[in-house]
Amino acid sequence: MPELYIGLMSGTSLDGIDAALVDFQDNETHLVEFEYLPYSDEIQSTIQKISKPESLISLKEYGAMDAQLGSLFAKAVNALLAKAAIPTSSVKAIGSHGQTIYHAPDIRFPFSLQIGDPNIIAETTGITTVADFRRRDIAAKGQGAPLVPAFHQAVFQHPNEHRCIVNIGGIANITVLPRNQSAEVIGFDTGPGNTLMDLWIKLHRNLPYDKNGAWGKTGKIDHDLVTLLKQDAYFNAAPPKSTGKEYFSLPWIYQYFDAFSYKAEDVQASLCFLTAITICDAVKKHAPATERILICGGGIHNDYLLELIQQNIDCPVESTERYGIHPDHVEAVAFAWLARQTMNNLPGNLKEVTGALDSVILGGIYQVNKKGGSPVAR
Repeated sequence: MPELYIGLMSGTSLDGIDAALVDFQDNETHLVEFEYLPYSDEIQSTIQKISKPESLISLKEYGAMDAQLGSLFAKAVNALLAKAAIPTSSVKAIGSHGQTIYHAPDIRFPFSLQIGDPNIIAETTGITTVADFRRRDIAAKGQGAPLVPAFHQAVFQHPNEHRCIVNIGGIANITVLPRNQSAEVIGFDTGPGNTLMDLWIKLHRNLPYDKNGAWGKTGKIDHDLVTLLKQDAYFNAAPPKSTGKEYFSLPWIYQYFDAFSYKAEDVQASLCFLTAITICDAVKKHAPATERILICGGGIHNDYLLELIQQNIDCPVESTERYGIHPDHVEAVAFAWLARQTMNNLPGNLKEVTGALDSVILGGIYQVNKKGGSPVAR
């Protein structure tokens, strides 16, 4: 009998909402259907405004965007179910990551803040919703991120091969999967993924991202510049560690060099290489036995970035699609899996990854009114 969950993900690239309908029957992971709901320019602009480190938005603006995103997440769910011709009653729960607007795990009172009101998701869809995954791990003295390594372990670990999963979203993270199923799994954010490249091309060409890495490839990598950027303390910090676009930002670039004294395309090429080399350095240092790298996340579409990664690592670099899940779908599927963990009273974090004191059940559960009969039409 099918065991259906929905995962919702909107990452640091701010492009839109990924919604995955997943069947976990017999403890297998099968993607039934997928839906993508892009953000409008207005939504993107408002999220960027709210997410700025020193943003002075009003509580009214914050609350309104929380509610609006909740409605959009619900819209993505309803579109997904219509596409799959699956009734609401067949889905056990939704796992919603929400939209991260600030991640600060290393301050005196650490926190990670995601918006997209789960009350609205549950009420509008008529499906129990699990959300706010990161803060329970932080309460257990962890980083609250990355959370997907537990899922990576469940679906990609192989007894005959040392693997490393590299997820390249706005921020890049790795999961080290040793052959030995009982060995410790580690994972952490390596640094910028697409975020610096996206910001730079938006500034200079008013484009949301560098398609296929084509613009960056026209530039010349300045290796001295990359060496300078790599001196940032984050790259040399020991895991567990996590970061966000509030740290790796245009002001972060400007503090290191006069960016406008270089050709714009050369900076783009150098930022692409920075992402590639910091990923490769992390793999070489923390997973030297790696025999295969599996790539997921939006970075898979940057051909130049993948080319640079392959040039700087001595093992095959492949898409997760060859191993069962399309790279654009992995994170949304992961949050369906995390919702299932929570609903089954099972932990969702790997304490070795996040640095938490214990493995904990993640998220809050927003129950539907079983007597209500049907979701609210929106």
